Amino acid sequence: MATERTPISDYERIATAISFISDRVNHQPTLNEIAAHVHLSAFHFQRLFCRWAGVTPKRFLQVLTLERAKQLLSEPRPLLEVSDALGLSSGSRLYDHFVQLEALTPGEFKRRGEGMTIEYAVHDTPFGEAFIGVTPRGICQLGFLDDTGVDKHLADLSARWPRARLCENHQRTLRLIDTIFDGQAKPDRPLSLYVAGTNFQINVWKALLQIPAGQIVSYSRVATAIGRPRTARAVGLAVGQNPVAFLIPCHRVIRRNGELGGYHWGETRKHAMHAWEAARYE
Repeated sequence: MATERTPISDYERIATAISFISDRVNHQPTLNEIAAHVHLSAFHFQRLFCRWAGVTPKRFLQVLTLERAKQLLSEPRPLLEVSDALGLSSGSRLYDHFVQLEALTPGEFKRRGEGMTIEYAVHDTPFGEAFIGVTPRGICQLGFLDDTGVDKHLADLSARWPRARLCENHQRTLRLIDTIFDGQAKPDRPLSLYVAGTNFQINVWKALLQIPAGQIVSYSRVATAIGRPRTARAVGLAVGQNPVAFLIPCHRVIRRNGELGGYHWGETRKHAMHAWEAARYE
């Protein structure tokens, strides 16, 4: 990732534009209309949007259309087929996506972080400020701030790991943030996630790791992928309880009818992630 990261003020302005576009997607707002809404000239808004998203506002408008979503949902997703043991046993396939997930054992869960140091910090990202928590075994928490502030994220971290020592470490966590949000560079080894969850949740989260960037699937398709085709609603709950935003890509799951559906970190941010990934990977 470049040393110059998108300032938070840029994301806030982009988020306002995204909300404006998504609310009026059926009316196809013009560049001038969108720029006026965020109090910029059309020229400056186009430059800002392209710098942030890597795609023009017009292309982003196409990404938001319901018809595009329906088309993507109708295409086969071989990475979510059940045939290869749910695709969860092959380390090489997870390695291809540069993320590997490790679940706590019952004994580790019982110890609740005893003897462990978890380093954390807040960093700017293309989607606003994010809080990250890292154990020696991998990333255990990633979420966006918005109105919640750091205290809420620290409280969540302490609740999950009540016996762990929490230590702020901006330098170490910055390297991880740069790796996570660099849409071009690939790390020389997988990013490790270290999370606690039920067997069902872990299976859902591992299935999400196999959705390619720039693609989307339905909740029912994820349910089928884990061998539980009638559990789409439960899959939705597991998706909402994902402790590591963006890396476990719950933003790539939408409703079967093509509608975006909810998102723990806000529908505007979900739109933003779709456009950001579509610009880089489609």
